[in-house]
Amino acid sequence: MTDLEKAAPPLPPAAPTPAEALADLLAGNHRFVTNTRLHPHQDAEHRAALATAQRPFAVLFGCSDSRLAAEIIFDRGLGDLFVVRTAGHIVGPEVLASIEFGVAVLGAPLVVVLGHEDCGAVKAAESALGGAHAPDNLRPIVDGVLPSVRAAHADGVTDYIGMADIHVRHTAAAVAKAGSVVDAVAAGRCAVVGMSYWLAEGRVSVVAPL
Repeated sequence: MTDLEKAAPPLPPAAPTPAEALADLLAGNHRFVTNTRLHPHQDAEHRAALATAQRPFAVLFGCSDSRLAAEIIFDRGLGDLFVVRTAGHIVGPEVLASIEFGVAVLGAPLVVVLGHEDCGAVKAAESALGGAHAPDNLRPIVDGVLPSVRAAHADGVTDYIGMADIHVRHTAAAVAKAGSVVDAVAAGRCAVVGMSYWLAEGRVSVVAPL
């Protein structure tokens, strides 16, 4: 047990298995797509019940795109998802630490990396690979996506959807190497998956399965 886990406060019971957590997320997305949303865990009683402790059933690491509001597209509410977001779901030390916190301290059994079609960060990286200049203040984003775009080109993938999916898989692989995540996955307590979101349809597809 790590020092981080030893310092964790007592948690509420009943964490689902990784497969159950994934099924719950996909069911919520289906409700969103079919306009049969339940809006769970958004009432005053549930808000009060969460005041002293939380146990989200998934860590959601996604792109900052304004159209990827996790609780909405998965039809969830307060306390359900531990959300971390950066433009292009770029991984850095703070991101990995936040994800590890969700897994090791809060006990989330699932980590989801969520990308999407028509990703501006992927397009910017593709343009930079072709010689376009990215503003200095945006270089960390572009540089974070470039390895995925280069890998896509090496595999003969040149369409933006394919490149975005490869970038999701690369990000999921990087997240899966984080210390607390590695331990939780090895023990069967957690799994890492990658998903892609389709903007017009509202649906997600799994591109890096359990």
